[in-house]
Amino acid sequence: MTTTSPLNALRNVLQAQNLDGMFVPRADPFQSEYAAPHDNKLAWLTGFTGSAGHALVLRDRAIIFVDGRYQVQVRQEVDLNEWEIRHLHDDPLAEVMDTELPVGSRIAFEPLLMVNSQYESLQATHCKMVALTEDPFNTIWTDRPAAPRGMIREMPVEVSGESSADKRERIAALLAEKGVDYLAISQPDNIAWLLNVRGADIAMSPVVLSFALLSHTGELEWFVDSEKTAQLPSALLDSLNLSPMDAFIPRCQQVAIGKRVMLDSDYSPVAARFAVEKHGGEVVWQPDPITFIKAKKNPVELEGYRDSHRKDGAAWVNFLAWLAHEVPAREAAGNPLTELEAQAQQLLFRQQQDGFIEQSFGTISASASNAAMCHYHSSEATNTAITSENFYLNDSGGQYSNGTTDATRTLAFGQLGPQQRLHYTAVLKGFLSLITLQFPEGSHGHQLDAFARRPLWELGLDFDHGTGHGVGHQLMIHEGPQRIAKKINPWPLTAGNIMTIEPGYYLADQYGIRIENQVEIVDAQPGFCRFASLTLVPIDLSQVDWNLLSDQDVEWIDNYHQLVRETLSPLVNSDARPWLFEVTAPVRVQVN
Repeated sequence: MTTTSPLNALRNVLQAQNLDGMFVPRADPFQSEYAAPHDNKLAWLTGFTGSAGHALVLRDRAIIFVDGRYQVQVRQEVDLNEWEIRHLHDDPLAEVMDTELPVGSRIAFEPLLMVNSQYESLQATHCKMVALTEDPFNTIWTDRPAAPRGMIREMPVEVSGESSADKRERIAALLAEKGVDYLAISQPDNIAWLLNVRGADIAMSPVVLSFALLSHTGELEWFVDSEKTAQLPSALLDSLNLSPMDAFIPRCQQVAIGKRVMLDSDYSPVAARFAVEKHGGEVVWQPDPITFIKAKKNPVELEGYRDSHRKDGAAWVNFLAWLAHEVPAREAAGNPLTELEAQAQQLLFRQQQDGFIEQSFGTISASASNAAMCHYHSSEATNTAITSENFYLNDSGGQYSNGTTDATRTLAFGQLGPQQRLHYTAVLKGFLSLITLQFPEGSHGHQLDAFARRPLWELGLDFDHGTGHGVGHQLMIHEGPQRIAKKINPWPLTAGNIMTIEPGYYLADQYGIRIENQVEIVDAQPGFCRFASLTLVPIDLSQVDWNLLSDQDVEWIDNYHQLVRETLSPLVNSDARPWLFEVTAPVRVQVN
């Protein structure tokens, strides 16, 4: 039994070690967005379950930092008598440490959980950063879940499109060209891509929690629990060296003598830097080249995305047709459908699709005010009815054997008020403005972001999250390095990238709206690119103010719905087909 609160337990550790505070990130040693329960220290300490944030625990104060997606959620999950809330980007930790803490304050951190860019930022403050040699949570977190030990499976070359040997040869040649002896790989999805494997350490994120060292000669040492590899072919295992995961940092020390080791400042644990520098090695600070190479999908991967979206689109249509019947029927009977019932039924429809493995992230099934929380997840405590009086937002996706899907639709089952219709139309206009855009090849995400925001800006509104992110190939739902957002992103958008387009608007305590398609960037006229939609899901047009849409907007909607109808009508359940034809019927004649 825990006899004291998590916060007080950590403070006892600080006092015993003469520390003034501790940095506690929402991170594991691999900077995973979705940490395994064993590694989610921030959730255990604070109660906050979001996917991004960190905390600063002091002897007499405790501050949690979260971004715009979680400003509502965090206030519902943490004890506001114990925790102050700051914005992750607008009120950053380094600034708080420099302006609000006494000079020389001793702030502890775990070197495996902090990347170099964070370390440099905090080291530059007037506080003293103290590297811990032991994990205090091993003692104070008495019922801590076990470390994950999911089995690893092979990703066949028929699905990946390139052998692991060829991939390693390509990356090794890059290292040799740059005069680098070793690349330290700490991002699990990069290792999964490089070795053509997929794991089960984190639910809905098919990666293997592990490290790797790749030499410029192509030799690879994989730091992984060997029991996880029992199902892998001997041909792969014989082509590399296996070592225990906790041997990674000592090995970095051993290989560093007189060598140049490439580390990624934003993803490599600063513990790796300390290890390389301790024995006189030279750190070459560059983004892991695998990240950028992996983002440009090959033809086999691209066909896998298209196939998985046809299957996912069929599941979506079956679900939406079911909702269109169930919501009014259940409401009329006085037993309205709930968020949890809807997401359970949607999962059943996905499970009927060939090649479906699992969800690609936790479904956001959000009715009424719950949808104002961008990353809301329904529970028995918050489960809300879906009725004709409010928007219902569903953001969900699937991991299929040959691809990863992600889409959002906001639905209405009755005529809503003029403000809701205006806001819905503004979000749709922003979505259409970006998805129809032709742009110079090599443009950056931040250069395109405003196209999706302008209709909202014209109303004096905005949304506090990115407009689009990369999606992995049977991998992470959020994949770098490209991103569409206000924040500057140095990585160019090129043909073969897979992105999302997902503007939204959220009115706290009332409703949320988001429309999202996954898209493939393809070549257009010479020197230009455009977005080709992978997502095949009808868009709810019931709340659209057609006076605010252009002829080009209407034309795109009709063409898109024709594509959805023709592609999915042979694939959906027979009882969903009439609904599909009804909601994808041309609107041009009606509007004119």
